[in-house]
Amino acid sequence: MKFRAKIVDAACLNHFTRVSAMIAKLAKTCTLRISPEKLNFVLSDRVASGGVSMWCELEQENFFSEFQMEGISAENNAIYLDLTAENLSRALKTAQNARALKIKLTNKHFPCLTVSIELLSVSSSSRVVTHDIPVKVIPRKLWKDLQEPTIPDSDVSIYLPALKTMKSIVEKMKNISNHLIMEANLSGELNLKIETELVCVTTHFKDLGNPLPASEDASQERPPEQMAEVHIDIRKLLQFLAGQQVNPTRAVCRHLKGSHTFHRGAGRLSARPPGSGAQDGPGAHLTGTENCRWLCLPRRSSPIEGDTQ
Repeated sequence: MKFRAKIVDAACLNHFTRVSAMIAKLAKTCTLRISPEKLNFVLSDRVASGGVSMWCELEQENFFSEFQMEGISAENNAIYLDLTAENLSRALKTAQNARALKIKLTNKHFPCLTVSIELLSVSSSSRVVTHDIPVKVIPRKLWKDLQEPTIPDSDVSIYLPALKTMKSIVEKMKNISNHLIMEANLSGELNLKIETELVCVTTHFKDLGNPLPASEDASQERPPEQMAEVHIDIRKLLQFLAGQQVNPTRAVCRHLKGSHTFHRGAGRLSARPPGSGAQDGPGAHLTGTENCRWLCLPRRSSPIEGDTQ
């Protein structure tokens, strides 16, 4: 197995750094999948047990000026590495204003992802800072557990308001309750609500818009004004919102029966390096030509008693 890559564009380097910072906020460990065309960061916690499942996809040609890799075989030309997300994020933080960044898979008594950062200096000479990040090579037999999550047709899909605005509101709500009720319908209306024995607080959003359903039969029989609602652990929702580092232009929330999913990334949510020249894909498209796609599935939530979903 071989892997080496290089970033020289400052905007791409900054974007790659913010992607790693976002992942570090979501989980302690993650899987890095390396293929000839793409890099994927994968979280595969059990959603039903309160974990987070995530699929982040980066087109290598839009980030790296040099990219070489050889997988475990010609038939399985990929590399799967298990690493500590914070270690990668901490290493990339030293790359601010760097001249270039190199990433290489090495073996220094144990597998490492070696990150070499060429820093600018006052003199004509340059300084190189090197970080060796321990990784674990994942065997082929376990790859089947690290595939892109499939999402069934949703009861309601809705575009979210500005995530910074949403985060500010949810942070205030967590001081009153540990759980939040999220309501959405096919008329572009979204409500964030908390209820206790003493108070009921609701924030209303209108005219947010709804993505086109993935299939023609999806949501056809649902009245546009009928709300789908779920209970959400506020801490889990804030974990999702606090991880925002890539300045997305669009985010989609999909209400499934008894659960909810959040999508962010180009296509669902544009998050591509500046100057890449790519165009936004459709709002809920799963397999477009995005430069950086995100699919995050927070914990499964219980439906409200008497919910008509």
